[in-house]
Amino acid sequence: MFGYIRANKSELKVKEFDTYKAIYCSLCRKLGKNYGFISRLTLSYDFTFLTLLNMSLKEGCPAFERKICAFNPLKKCNYCKDEESLEMPASAAMILLFYKILDNINDEKGFKKIGYMAIKPIFYFSYKKAAKNFPYIEKIVSEYIQKQSLLEKEKCSHIDKAADPTAVMLSKLISLCSEDAIQKRALERMGYCLGRYIYLLDAAVDLEKDIKNNSYNPLRYSIQGDMEDYIKEKIVPHLYFCSNEAALAFELLDIKKYKSILGNIIYLGLEDTFKKELN
Repeated sequence: MFGYIRANKSELKVKEFDTYKAIYCSLCRKLGKNYGFISRLTLSYDFTFLTLLNMSLKEGCPAFERKICAFNPLKKCNYCKDEESLEMPASAAMILLFYKILDNINDEKGFKKIGYMAIKPIFYFSYKKAAKNFPYIEKIVSEYIQKQSLLEKEKCSHIDKAADPTAVMLSKLISLCSEDAIQKRALERMGYCLGRYIYLLDAAVDLEKDIKNNSYNPLRYSIQGDMEDYIKEKIVPHLYFCSNEAALAFELLDIKKYKSILGNIIYLGLEDTFKKELN
């Protein structure tokens, strides 16, 4: 994913920020432990959100401990001892990364293509391990990539249709955070809206570059007039709609912990992020 689901840090309390950072560091450590040091480079705030959400729907309060940071031995970080809740997000991060590498090999040319081909073997065994541990996630992601690739080959100009594979993928992925049927329905709705938000924001951020490079972007086929005015008048309302719908679904969840942090991400972070990304 792209790191677009993140907190508005300036609005977090000190203890909330410390917890948010501890979950981020815990996921980083888990990636390194399960899939090797280089896998830590896959870490993003999207998966930190997924980890928080996965933990928030479970009973109990996980303990934290201070250990030396893997990137900076001169400092210590807080790490969560709840290893089980970290397994699914870490595996999802590895599987998504590998498929992203494959997608980039197909899309890129020249040195970039060679670069992705060079790193593919490095992540292959980590991907296989993650897929073995969570075959359902592998199925979700592979179906998403296939559908997205087909739309790109067709040069789909319909924004809703183009965003649907990402939305469905995240809907299914986030629904894994609970076994309860009612909770799953709310999670699926929230995941769908967040997936659509991610796709549209990424398309808007890359629009100028994609037009210049003649790369696929569904927005380029419907743009009329000035690019900035088009994004402001057509895309920003979509982003508000997605974030508002995600918030409504979030309110239906039985959050047992970290509610204030998750609320910050949903109510404040989404809007703050797209405003910063779109200047």
